[in-house]
Amino acid sequence: MGFESGGSSLKSHSQGGVLNRIKVSVDRNRLGEVLVYTGALTPQELRYALARQKTSGASEPLGRVLLRERMIRRQDLYRALVQQMTLRLMAASLAVALGFTMFGIKRANAASVRDLPAQVTLASVANSAFTPVNYYPNLLGADEKQSLNLKPFTKWTDMFVRFESAMNGASAKSSIKTIKAEIEPLQGLPLDAMAARVNTIANAVRYIEDKDNYGNSDYWATPVEFFARGGDCEDYAIAKYTMLRALGVPESRLRIAIVHDLQKNIPHAVLVVYTDDGALILDNQNKSVRTANSLTSRYRPIFSINRDAWWLHNKPQGTVLASAQ
Repeated sequence: MGFESGGSSLKSHSQGGVLNRIKVSVDRNRLGEVLVYTGALTPQELRYALARQKTSGASEPLGRVLLRERMIRRQDLYRALVQQMTLRLMAASLAVALGFTMFGIKRANAASVRDLPAQVTLASVANSAFTPVNYYPNLLGADEKQSLNLKPFTKWTDMFVRFESAMNGASAKSSIKTIKAEIEPLQGLPLDAMAARVNTIANAVRYIEDKDNYGNSDYWATPVEFFARGGDCEDYAIAKYTMLRALGVPESRLRIAIVHDLQKNIPHAVLVVYTDDGALILDNQNKSVRTANSLTSRYRPIFSINRDAWWLHNKPQGTVLASAQ
């Protein structure tokens, strides 16, 4: 997970071994094993499905093989994907906690994620009137634990790398010019009104699944790609995040949240906007912006993330003071 032992003593080697084992547990939480663990598949059925996948050149995702062979129901697949994500994040969180305890350090690589939305920022909002958030209320009724280590979240950080490499291209410049023209009239609006308008602008873009758009089951698109090609739930959230950052909303007031949609029993992504009156949810599944408190029966948060940190969400224990200003 990117931790350093800082020494060659037996104790340091032992601690490093614990972290290595946690990393292995993260890597080995494969979909098939989760399905067997939850009882949706038997070990024999998993072996058969893996053999079928191998005959197709191993290019077909295991979940698609299982559905095609009618070995599991679609809801079993969605449930396993949510559990797989939760297990990996819990293991990552444990590794972070052990790293703090064992080595007394924080591998805070969040600062290495460049603030690319600042390059989209309208000149007139460079000195924004919005202040950083001072505290975070429980999101969707869940408690949270913060980490500054963004290394496990490669889809998020890679999106910024691709965004940066595209910034100087002619198509990107044209797209950014279009984005600026869309959001320029929103300057000076209260945050809730600004968020509602940004939600409407992004939700007007066509929805298309990653597998059809990019041939990839989970691709986090840059805003330039999203406005040119459409996207799925996390792409809407990223585009809304970028537009609000361009309008001067501080990083600490925005998070991409991965949630479990309890009605559809699938993982989903939304943008969280922290106003002075509480959290708002910007969602491609809702035309209107909703308060987080009104969606506690619909969504259960798994993790949330911005350019500064990420948060693992657990059972509620009260309000959490913000540590990222």
